[in-house]
Amino acid sequence: MEHTHTHDGSRTPGGEESEGDGTGRLVGSDRVLAVLKELARYPEGVGLEELTRVIGSPKPTVHRALGALRRAGLADQDTRGHYLLGDEFLRMAFAHHEERPEHVRLHPVLQTLAARFGETAHYAVLDGSEVVYRAKVDPPTGSVRLTSTVGGRNPAHLTGVGKLLLAQELPTLEAVRQWVGDKPLVRRTPRSLCTAEELHQALEATRERGYAMDDEESEVGVSCVALPVYALAPSAPSGALSVSALTYRTPLTVLIDAVDEIRNALGPLGRPQQ
Repeated sequence: MEHTHTHDGSRTPGGEESEGDGTGRLVGSDRVLAVLKELARYPEGVGLEELTRVIGSPKPTVHRALGALRRAGLADQDTRGHYLLGDEFLRMAFAHHEERPEHVRLHPVLQTLAARFGETAHYAVLDGSEVVYRAKVDPPTGSVRLTSTVGGRNPAHLTGVGKLLLAQELPTLEAVRQWVGDKPLVRRTPRSLCTAEELHQALEATRERGYAMDDEESEVGVSCVALPVYALAPSAPSGALSVSALTYRTPLTVLIDAVDEIRNALGPLGRPQQ
């Protein structure tokens, strides 16, 4: 995780911390938000000294930010003196997540598919070069499960959901090249797509098939198929649903053979509305 650091503790003449100076330093409300985001990395809590070191701001400044968060109920302090996310923050986050329209409509489908295949069902959206998992349902049985988490991210070009959504946004080789840019694509396994040309071919195949695949491209021993989800707009996918499987349990060929079944489980959510 990247962090933007500042060692500036200056305040405006009126006593308020400035909002920014164009240098990329964390000041004012930006610093409070940085502290809030950092707390999310420490479910067991974190001490002020450690938090100060990671944020890269003076201790009094971080302490003021924590005070503001505690007054709002967004941070708490335990009996050890460690800081952690507050109950009010968790209440808001979970309530918001549970009431998202796509989550409310998709969760029963994810449950059905996870139970049917004994594997993990995801719903994810595209965010730049990454996918963000908005929902996940693990199989009801089985001791080995995927490590993906709601809110977690993966490089889009390595995932079925990512390729499904990129296929809608990058129709030409030139568009893929511009998206890739000058930086090499992340490689995680021997099957990872690492060039614009390879990705373009995969996106063309995805458009022709109507679904995407991940053939152990993100993680060895894990594959998936992904289909579009039309939860928020009638003509453009709001995200993608995938069934991700451990290949020793459920080979990719089994998932491919079941694409129509998965699409039927989605019902109207899996079809553009004319």
